[in-house]
Amino acid sequence: MKSRLIAVGALAAVLAGQSAFAKTLEDVLKEKGVITEEDYKEVNKSRPVSYKLGQGFTFTSPDEKFQGSIGGSMQLRYTFTDLDDANGSQTDTSEFKLRRIKLFFNGYAYSKDLTYKLQMNLAELNNSNKNNTSKFLEETYVNYRILDEAQLRFGQDKVPFARQELVSTTALQFVDRSFVTDAFKPSYDIGLALHGKVAGGLVGYQAGVYGGAGQNTFRSSNDNSFAARIVANPLGDMAYSESDVDNSAKPLVSVGASYFRDTIKNTAGALETNNLSFANTKSGWLGMGLSTFNPNEKIDTNSYGIDAAFKWHGFSAQGEYFLAQADGQTTNNTLRAHGFYAQAGYFILPGQLEVAARYGYLDPNRDVTQNIQTQTQGAVSYFFAKHNLKVQADVTNIHQQYATKSNTDDMQYRLQAQVIF
Repeated sequence: MKSRLIAVGALAAVLAGQSAFAKTLEDVLKEKGVITEEDYKEVNKSRPVSYKLGQGFTFTSPDEKFQGSIGGSMQLRYTFTDLDDANGSQTDTSEFKLRRIKLFFNGYAYSKDLTYKLQMNLAELNNSNKNNTSKFLEETYVNYRILDEAQLRFGQDKVPFARQELVSTTALQFVDRSFVTDAFKPSYDIGLALHGKVAGGLVGYQAGVYGGAGQNTFRSSNDNSFAARIVANPLGDMAYSESDVDNSAKPLVSVGASYFRDTIKNTAGALETNNLSFANTKSGWLGMGLSTFNPNEKIDTNSYGIDAAFKWHGFSAQGEYFLAQADGQTTNNTLRAHGFYAQAGYFILPGQLEVAARYGYLDPNRDVTQNIQTQTQGAVSYFFAKHNLKVQADVTNIHQQYATKSNTDDMQYRLQAQVIF
């Protein structure tokens, strides 16, 4: 037995430099029944460097007390927008873009219960449109596992609000998230969270306190934000990933609910410096309704969300409904918003070719008329190696109501290639 393991290990080391997409020798031997599952684990255990598609290169110390992985992903996008401008003052746009270029490091140190992650978006270093590198650093945290049911995470991570936000941008069914999700999500923030999975993932929860100003942004006041999320998976644990690329043999169902609270200061008619998605003046429900409040007053916000997802035999569907309210502390003025999206997809060729459709509705101010935006989308995706290598295309009708001019119906066409390595 020992000599066999040594021989297999030696051959595996020789083949370690081969293409990452090729099977290793131990993989082939295991499939043919030459070595057992125990032999397979022992051989891989003895390898200090390994590679797994989608997870990158992994380095393990001889005593197995330290392990680190390095990998990355790229999203290259082309967008053409046919603008239906009511005033005739805008022109169509044609844009090539490095949408996301990410590099990640993760692993464990001293104990397998103490894990870490560092993720950077290199595309933000060359973002000439925004001239903004403050979003360069994304997930940066340490996580300590007490039990599967109780884990502590400290650092910068996604605030646990909105199912689709918690899905990685590399695992989406469309070229990007729904505009409704972007209108309500907080996105990344720095804080301390408690989370866990109960009964093998049948129930999951997250609850945390955050700085409240968003990604890589710090505030000097004592106003912090709070977020909580609970999810139930009655038929088994369901990962945060869109499209049924695994062609699930049994149905999977997931139902969740989220809550988020924050206080933001309105300074001279502009929100305090922040990287909060819902406070964006062009696309966030609060940012678009900022005129509801007086300058120099604090605004209390409360947001709620419910969601559901389903997968089975190549078919997948999910949807979310959001409800939010902002209250001025000095004027007592109130801004109310709500919105939803629903999407579904099916693999015509199992695991390879998928078609999908999505509808989104956003009312950023329920107390005024002629401000509703809807989007109707269709998409087709081809998966070469699941989400690790795929090409996606979608077309969107963007309908916008206006109180002061005619409504518009813009058309947007996007093509995106993605690779994870």
